[in-house]
Parts: sequence; structure tokens; C-alpha cells
Amino acid sequence: MKLISWNVNGIRAVIKKEFAASLGVMKPDVLCLQETKAQDDQVLEALQDISGYHIYANSAIKKGYSGTAILSKQAPLSVTTGIGIQEHDQEGRVLTAEFKNYYLVNTYVPNSQNELKRLSYRQQWDHDMLAYLKGLEAKKPVMWCGDLNVAHKPIDLKNDKANYNKTAGYTQQEIDGMDNYQNNGFVDSFRHFYPEKEKYSWWSYRMNAREKNVGWRIDYFLISELLMPEIENAFILNDIYGSDHCPVGVEL
Repeated sequence: MKLISWNVNGIRAVIKKEFAASLGVMKPDVLCLQETKAQDDQVLEALQDISGYHIYANSAIKKGYSGTAILSKQAPLSVTTGIGIQEHDQEGRVLTAEFKNYYLVNTYVPNSQNELKRLSYRQQWDHDMLAYLKGLEAKKPVMWCGDLNVAHKPIDLKNDKANYNKTAGYTQQEIDGMDNYQNNGFVDSFRHFYPEKEKYSWWSYRMNAREKNVGWRIDYFLISELLMPEIENAFILNDIYGSDHCPVGVEL
């Protein structure tokens, strides 16, 4: 199976940018989307011409903001929205699909924003999200994917020193949060296979950043240790366009 995660920066926008063709190239068995920026019915409408997939969505109360969706060839055993905490769940950031041998958790993690004004909220989110993931893991292994909005190590962004403790996504608090997930048994699948590879999944729209490859790796598949022997490879698809992020994935 091939599982792919992609922050599309607006489902209605990406549909107009050869999304169907990209889907045909990638051929995912499951595709997790973040930042759909649409209500559930709008997500379904945007994807109405996409065949062969069961489609599920979780939208924010605020229209045109955040949102997640899952396209799966195989119907999951169950699909749930949120993590059971109202403060977090009103933004449509988590969509969980249960399959026979694992849970797949698709997530658009909150950005700490300019001047780090949402950093304290982000720290609470990380605490609560870990508790949610460990609760699932008590039942069966977990694959957690999405735009996790953090570059974990200096290798994960081009200008690490200029951004450290100044820019959302690369503060020590956010790095500590990622450390905590990994210290609690969730393996960064891409780094597991490619410990020294410099490859990014997001680029600013400014200053021709993508053309110059001045980017960040902030999209991940974190896998329960118990499930790692089933993961054959991890990848980042830099040649797929349509968003400021590119797709990332694993082969199971």
C-alpha cells in the first residue's frame, strides 16, 4: 500500500492545478489532505470527479480555514473527527481512519504564527495530541501524518540559524514537542530511511524559494515503532506541484 499526505493549501484551488493528473501519477491507496480551506460539502463537491476513493472530510467552524480530508480506496472500519477536546476540534485539524491493523491519523497541526503569538497554544496542542495518539496506540499501532508545522533538526530547513527561536516552526519549544513524540515511540519514517538527506516539503511563495530549494521539511509520517517493520520506504515528491507544500508518503 502507498499512503500519501499533502497540504494542498485550498482544495478548490489545487483542483484547478492538475490535481487529478497528480493523483494519477502518485497512485495512492490512501491520500490524506490538509488545509482544505472548505466545508465538508465543498470538499465533496471539489472532488466529485475523482473516482475510486471513499472520501471523508473534517472542516473548521470558521469558513475557508484549516480542514482535513482522507481519500481511501478501501473503506475504513471507522472514521472519527477531532481528539475529543473542543478547543482543538473546532478547527477541523484531525481526521482518524481505523483500518484492520492500524489507525491512520491525518493532522494539520496549528502554526505558532507571526511573533509566535500562538506558541503557548501550540505547546498545549502537542501535549494533548500525544495523549490522543497514545490512547489509540493502546488498541493498535498508529500512523500519524500531515503538516506537523515543525522542522525538527537543522537538516530539515535551509537557513536553520537565521530561523531558530525566531520563526514559527523552528523554536526550541516546538522542537521539544517533536522530540517528545519520538521519545514516546513514534518514528520519523523519512529520517529512518534517509538520516542524512536534505529534502524539503514546503517552500515560501516569496523570493522564488522553491526554484532555489530554500525550504523546510515540515510534513511527516510518524509511525508506531511496532509498525515500522512493515514500512518498506518513505518518500518526498518534490516534483508534484499545485501547492506551497509537496506530497510526502510511505509504502506499507
